[in-house]
Amino acid sequence: MTRNFVAAVMLLMSTVALNAQVQAPEWSKDKVIYEVNIRQYTPEGTFNAFTAQLPRLKQMGVGVLWLMPVQPIGELNRKGSLGSYYSISNYVTTNPEFGTLKDFKKLVDEAHKLGMYVILDWVGNHTAWDHPWITDHPEYYTTDKNGKIQPPVADWTDVADLNYDNMQLRKAMIHDMAFWVKETNIDGFRCDVAMMIPDAFWQYAFNEMREIKPELFMLCEAEGPQFVKDGFNMVYGWERHHAMNQIAKGKGTVDHLDSLVQKDIASYAPISYYMNFTSNHDENSWNGTEFERMGDGARAFAVLSATLPGMLLIYSGQEVGLDRRLKFFDKDSINWVDDKQFTPFYTKLINIKTQNQALWNGNYGGSYRRVACENAGTYIFAREKDGNKVLVVANLTAEISNIVFANEAGKYIDAMSGKKEKVKATEKMTLKPWEVKVLVKK
Repeated sequence: MTRNFVAAVMLLMSTVALNAQVQAPEWSKDKVIYEVNIRQYTPEGTFNAFTAQLPRLKQMGVGVLWLMPVQPIGELNRKGSLGSYYSISNYVTTNPEFGTLKDFKKLVDEAHKLGMYVILDWVGNHTAWDHPWITDHPEYYTTDKNGKIQPPVADWTDVADLNYDNMQLRKAMIHDMAFWVKETNIDGFRCDVAMMIPDAFWQYAFNEMREIKPELFMLCEAEGPQFVKDGFNMVYGWERHHAMNQIAKGKGTVDHLDSLVQKDIASYAPISYYMNFTSNHDENSWNGTEFERMGDGARAFAVLSATLPGMLLIYSGQEVGLDRRLKFFDKDSINWVDDKQFTPFYTKLINIKTQNQALWNGNYGGSYRRVACENAGTYIFAREKDGNKVLVVANLTAEISNIVFANEAGKYIDAMSGKKEKVKATEKMTLKPWEVKVLVKK
């Protein structure tokens, strides 16, 4: 078989759309995802130091761990003193600041023993300027008319853009992704700036990965129905997130948020998930904490993130009320002094989600139905699955809300407070500013 023939076969496989809509693995049906910032998680900033925290996260109810990139960080054109996680100088080993590959494998093994799953952040769009490919395979990179390698975005000066028109690059990238599945037994990938990489690559790459481990979970850092066809199981809920930020500022509406949820239901295959969040590493470092962006509504929007269709994301430190922006390119450890409010809060949210099938992810969970309300700032919706009904009543304003919703009359338990609630057809319910009730039908 000639080299040219092999290249032609690879081109065909890499450009033919597979439209590989894939049901998310059953193990993910009721899970909550937790983003791990290894560098800032502990004073040590190591795999071993984080591994010691796993029992605490298990006790909270965390089901999936998303680890930000763990590979070595480039030194050439580095930003800050430690550089960006997303400037990778070698795909198939670990950052020595975090620990060894053996330490990473131990982390994955310990998480598995506790019944948790691990996905790794994959940076496929670009590399550091001192990645070996820069010297050994300059043809893997995007160049200008003078043959000079380019960054993917003008401001991303610490990384060099990869050229996916090169079929050998695609092959090399798949090889390096497979390394982590085979050697460390991870359970999937979160794919950075997925929209900047051709759909055909993801389709072929995921097919190859699932040949190795069929129950892999793929998270896309983008949103759009095409990514479900690429084989991703979950996309970011960016539009929902931005709508929540706008409502918190008094500039958005409940109707707009509901329209986005309705659009998602109509546009996406029910086998796919949306990731709901009030924070993540990008939002925290560049746009502010949830308290900066959402003010007194931060908790209310966290409850919505746990109860709207989709999977809840919790970022490192949110469970202790992290109220500052973490530095992105330098050491800046999280202060783990719990104010005794947020750990119980997030533990309760996770428990509510996992214990009510109506709130499970994708088509494992229940339907969504907006409930009419005369108060424009109050958001009411019902979710139901196999006899389990959850009614969410949220006052998304800084004012007291008095509401009536006759068609939902019945006896409930407020999962947030544990108190019995009777919804009557003609009696008003009063909600304090930013109060949310999660009513479970008795």
